[in-house]
Amino acid sequence: MALFLVQHGKSLPKDKDPKKGLSQEGIAETERIAQVAKGYAVGVSKITHSGKTRARQTAEIFEAALKPSGGIHESSGLSPLDDVTVFADTIDSTKDVMLVGHLPFMERLTAYLITGSSEKPVFKFQNSGIVCLDTDPATETWVIKWTLMPHIG
Repeated sequence: MALFLVQHGKSLPKDKDPKKGLSQEGIAETERIAQVAKGYAVGVSKITHSGKTRARQTAEIFEAALKPSGGIHESSGLSPLDDVTVFADTIDSTKDVMLVGHLPFMERLTAYLITGSSEKPVFKFQNSGIVCLDTDPATETWVIKWTLMPHIG
């Protein structure tokens, strides 16, 4: 099972869009990353997002490219300040799932799954980027298998 963690695409400022939907740059970067993931034949069974506009729009772009059999779904527990330890217990380890959410939640969840502590950062996310976690068969612990980011450096 792989777990694909995505920080939503770049959003508009609240004064331009109170719902903070994706900006044109956010749409373009998300579409580009989604197409690269499609080119690599990334297989996702379903996409779950926080319900916030920018996360839903990001999830829809990934859904259009990756065509998960289980579609997209909104879930509580993925908001920026939600408790990652509670959410981690709900992860279905038998499916390849993509989660689309926010910082600091995504970075804290990654840290928690890898180190057992949400306070020990292990990766800096970028808007629209994917961090793929998988379990190491020898140790049965989570590891970062690969990442796909819009920018390097």
